[in-house]
Amino acid sequence: MTTYEEAIELAKRRGFFWPSFSIYGGQSGFYDYGPLGVLLKENIVKVWRDEYLRLGAIFIDTPNLSPEMVFRASGHLEKFSDLAARCSKCGSRYKLEALLKKAGIADIPTDVKQASNLLENINIKCEKCGAEIREVYDFNLMFALEKNEKEASRLYLRPETAQGIFINFRLLNNYFRGKLPMAVAQLGKGFRNEISPRNALIRLREFYQGEVEVFYDPEKPGFTDLPVFEETTFVPMDHKEQRMTVREASSRGLIRNPVLAHFVFRTQKILSSMGLGDGVIRFRQHEKNELAHYSSDCWDAEAKLEDEWVEIVGISDRASYDLKRHAEFSGENMVITDGDRKFIPSVVEPSFGIDRTVLSIIMTSLYTRENGSKVLKFNTSIAPYIASVLPLQKKDGVDVLAKDIYSSILEAESRVQYDESGSIGRRYARQDEVGTPYCITVDYESLEDRSVTVRERDSTKQVRISADSLKQNSGHLAAYLDSLFT
Repeated sequence: MTTYEEAIELAKRRGFFWPSFSIYGGQSGFYDYGPLGVLLKENIVKVWRDEYLRLGAIFIDTPNLSPEMVFRASGHLEKFSDLAARCSKCGSRYKLEALLKKAGIADIPTDVKQASNLLENINIKCEKCGAEIREVYDFNLMFALEKNEKEASRLYLRPETAQGIFINFRLLNNYFRGKLPMAVAQLGKGFRNEISPRNALIRLREFYQGEVEVFYDPEKPGFTDLPVFEETTFVPMDHKEQRMTVREASSRGLIRNPVLAHFVFRTQKILSSMGLGDGVIRFRQHEKNELAHYSSDCWDAEAKLEDEWVEIVGISDRASYDLKRHAEFSGENMVITDGDRKFIPSVVEPSFGIDRTVLSIIMTSLYTRENGSKVLKFNTSIAPYIASVLPLQKKDGVDVLAKDIYSSILEAESRVQYDESGSIGRRYARQDEVGTPYCITVDYESLEDRSVTVRERDSTKQVRISADSLKQNSGHLAAYLDSLFT
């Protein structure tokens, strides 16, 4: 199993991501995406976006900053906090939940008084200086900006992209010609003042989210179909793992809301298409004491990373909480009329953590061959590059032909690169390590008949094809190359 350390080392060396501000000593909770990381992230986003476009979702883009009243209405100012613990000797801060879980304590306190009583009766020591930890306090996770003296209210960096959708509900539904259900998606950054950022892209202070707010009529919900898909593991509140399909989980009442079940299925489908399938992913239901203040039920898609399960997608039943709160605080009418009926729509929210998905894919794709070389087994749909064109030599016209073939593919497919540096074996190894599924080698035989060798990354099998077929199929290059080895 790949460790965080191994994944972070490869990511930095090969240009996927690295700590921000490194020449100034870095800052915990911030990472930069390198050249390959940007491409990987964008391909992951494309898979996510395309799935929701096919569903009929509409997309918006709203500011990172919001006035205080937005988060007073949403409840974040009052309730968006974690219990934190502080060492009175060295001042180190910890997320209390993480400290207690390390100590084998599963029953996590929900308020400062409970937590303080617990710490008085157990021996939890500071990981840095060894002193006993006794101090507990509420730590608000929102970033506030200094108030401009000309402005009436303080601005906050948003902790989620969702509120930008909720406050635009009336405008969006008018655009959607008053129809329900209505799925509204937004990709953007969220900001959380994490107590103890850790594990690279897992717990960041600035992060990418892909959130969808699905507004529906509780009496005519829509989005309830559940096609047959592969079994997965469910962990409900009682902690008893169960193997079944999402359809079965819904029919048996494990997932009570059929709309929530549909988006658990859709999340499973999206993750599977990225290479995060059964055996890597499970779905765990939140316990009552860990539900967000706006949520009545929530199932997390979790990935097994190192020795822990990590949330990468949360599928939450927000009911009508947000629309009711914004109607109350703003005076905006959020009521929908259907004949004689008047109601405020309910909401289900699948929220993708894009950065966490990036790291999960890297960690679950990375393996080491018997010869010691490392391989990233990326699916073709998300790999930074589908293929790399490799001239066997940089002379005798081989490189000229290779560049010509490369240019002809680029006319229809941009996810191809050209690599002529080093021996052919070294180049194969380099492309394997960055997850390129196919290498297209141009050699002396190519000069005679315009044929090339295509090498598949995982099996290392090779086939000989016409270079002209690459140009002819460049509009669907990934599918064409996949077909050569299936």
